[in-house]
Amino acid sequence: MFSMPQKVLFKHCDPAGIVFYPRYFEMMNDCVEAWFSDALEWPLEEIHYTGGVPTANIETRFAAPSHHGDQLTLHLRVTKLGRTSLTYEMTATCEAALRFKTEATLVYVDTDGRPTPWPAPVRIKIQYEMKGQT
Repeated sequence: MFSMPQKVLFKHCDPAGIVFYPRYFEMMNDCVEAWFSDALEWPLEEIHYTGGVPTANIETRFAAPSHHGDQLTLHLRVTKLGRTSLTYEMTATCEAALRFKTEATLVYVDTDGRPTPWPAPVRIKIQYEMKGQT
């Protein structure tokens, strides 16, 4: 499981001082980008030379609000690896309290936006990550 700390900043909050829900999606994307870069050693800026990894589906449940200054930890776990896609589960916690849970599917596409198989070295790293999650 990949984990990433995320402090709730002023820019994430609405006037009431709680996270404005679209900002959670930015945090999720930051975690996915960090996972590709740090765990898979395949940063998005390199991926974008030959294609991309758009989100095809996402479903999120917000469990509790987060406030300015909260220290969140985002946890990403791959639950399914297909030929051209993967599904992950991500949670955000603050002091063990769940703030959100999401499940999303990413699709690896070529420069024309067509699904294409994961490169073999990347597939192996994803499989390795999945084995380490049990």
